[in-house]
Amino acid sequence: MNDHSFELLAPDDRRPERREALAQREMPASLGNHREAARFFQPDADLVDAVNVALAVGAPLLLTGEPGTGKTQVAFYLAWYFDLADRLFSLYVRSTTTAEDLLYRFDAVAYLQAANDPAHHGQSVNKADFVEPGPLWKAYDTPGPSIVLLDEIDKAPRDFPNDLLNVLDQHTFHVPETGRLVSRGEGPPPIVVITSNSERRLPEPFLRRCIFHHIEFTEDLLRCAVEARVGDFPNLATDVVEAALQRFLELRGRDLRKKPATAELLVWLTILSARGNVTAEDLRVPFKSLPALSALIKDRDDLALLS
Repeated sequence: MNDHSFELLAPDDRRPERREALAQREMPASLGNHREAARFFQPDADLVDAVNVALAVGAPLLLTGEPGTGKTQVAFYLAWYFDLADRLFSLYVRSTTTAEDLLYRFDAVAYLQAANDPAHHGQSVNKADFVEPGPLWKAYDTPGPSIVLLDEIDKAPRDFPNDLLNVLDQHTFHVPETGRLVSRGEGPPPIVVITSNSERRLPEPFLRRCIFHHIEFTEDLLRCAVEARVGDFPNLATDVVEAALQRFLELRGRDLRKKPATAELLVWLTILSARGNVTAEDLRVPFKSLPALSALIKDRDDLALLS
């Protein structure tokens, strides 16, 4: 972003130039892009130790912490650090996700349609043609090191973690539709990074198989993240960034239902920079009057509390 591209919407000005400005607006490449942001990630000593332990024993790395603290970013950071960007395979968990989604997907609907298609009359339809490898299968078939990201596992059904126990332990699984036994082959297993927002406690047998690390939200973590991304805020003086940090920490100190985390702060600083001419005094106002407060507060009750 630059200081000329922020106020794209001005209700009293609907000239054609507005549409051109909309098409030409610029945003930091790392904003909302884990791959681009990977090089800016700053792991602390405890996280580095947990990663090294997981790598040494070939166990999954389970990361917990409040949303926005960088759990997902760890997998992309490792992919950047070890130059494995094209060998990172991800599964973003939903409430309907099953263990099979990590392994493979069989399109039963397409198979039934093909099997009942008159054009295939008298011909057998091969189930293997309707099997799509999942992230873990792709990692096993990839020569050399690879990374598997299992993101927000606590969103999955209760049995999901237990259904993965044997696979993550033995690194092999059977695909009935193809008759194939898929395994990691020679060499160490893929690096498996699992994230959880701690919305639900995970089963103890699953926890025993993981190396655990909790990313604690701290001021040091916050400052490291800001310093690493300072190039994304070219229009903010040092004292303005410091004032923004202090107001952000004060905001987190309030009794909010949804406290803003690192991700929200980086977005807020990007917006302040895009506005241009923001001073430290502009940030020393009541919370309800902070510029771009909508980037920080995402709950109506929290907004009412601050007002």
